[in-house]
Amino acid sequence: MSEGVDGLLRDRTRPSRIAPLKPEVTERVVSMTLTDAPGETTHWTADMMAAANKISASAVRRIWKAHGLQPHRFRQFKLSNDPKFADKLHDVVGLYVEPPAHAIVLSFDEKSQIQALDRTQPGLPLKKGRLGTMTHDYKRNGTTTLFAALNILDGTVIGRNMQKHRHQEFIRFLNTINTSVPADKAVHVILDNYAVHKHPKVRAWLGRHPRFTFHFTPTSCSWLNAVEGFFAKLTKRRLKRGVFHSVVDLQAAINRFVAEHNEKPKPFTWTADPNKIIAAVKRGHQALEPDSKVIHCSQCLANRRMRMRIWAMRVHAVELWMDFSQSLASLRDLPSHANVRSTTQRRGRP
Repeated sequence: MSEGVDGLLRDRTRPSRIAPLKPEVTERVVSMTLTDAPGETTHWTADMMAAANKISASAVRRIWKAHGLQPHRFRQFKLSNDPKFADKLHDVVGLYVEPPAHAIVLSFDEKSQIQALDRTQPGLPLKKGRLGTMTHDYKRNGTTTLFAALNILDGTVIGRNMQKHRHQEFIRFLNTINTSVPADKAVHVILDNYAVHKHPKVRAWLGRHPRFTFHFTPTSCSWLNAVEGFFAKLTKRRLKRGVFHSVVDLQAAINRFVAEHNEKPKPFTWTADPNKIIAAVKRGHQALEPDSKVIHCSQCLANRRMRMRIWAMRVHAVELWMDFSQSLASLRDLPSHANVRSTTQRRGRP
């Protein structure tokens, strides 16, 4: 009556039939999510958390969503332990941002063990309401290795397929680069710390070609090499769903992809701040050092407990041996079997 005619046109809001969760339950779910899961499981699931707190799985998902928790997901990382990480990072990023005048900057790497996979059965094409299909099993017809150098200035790629990736093949590819790049240009090559790149014969080749300069990335920093982006595009767009009946077929497909890429190349642009990367790496090392100390202490405690168990087992074994020796000594003092029999016979027993 207090709302008048407007109150007759709509229903009055009613409380839910299910009581809302108490703040204590929400806090308990959040705190349990941040701890290790019980038993041999590696992380909490919605059903496990719901059973532990006697609530519904949908309520657990709402709590996780509200607090930004995703226990079923994780991110991989790798921190570089290179003592010259900052210097190498600034060196490579400097080539990306401000390449030297009258020079060409090439990002080089090998994509090894590319498999020529042939499917055991033909797949079905994509259609409305159905995904394209591909058999999970395959027949491997061999492998190849792609040597590729990405030109930072214009985005073109110099590529060549080879059967192996030894220093001999690397020197052959360097000769290919030497003939492809104008003779009046200096060549700065960005590459990783693969042992082949530092082979004595490779160093001798560099001595005979002074216009070439190698710039090595820090260890465990393949993300710093620009050519890795080209490899990722090659894998996703051509290799992952490809069907190759032979190694020659695979190499021809890779060569066609490189040629199509060079028809519409795009210059590589570096946008990340190297100082922020260095600060993030420092934070990562600072976060891992306490954990490493805890792990080291726990290992020491486990080793100490193991030594104590071994010592207790040795003491118990010595005690058993002493009891056994005493029992043997007592048996030596008893009369023999013949004497016992004669004694019983003298007493008139059968």
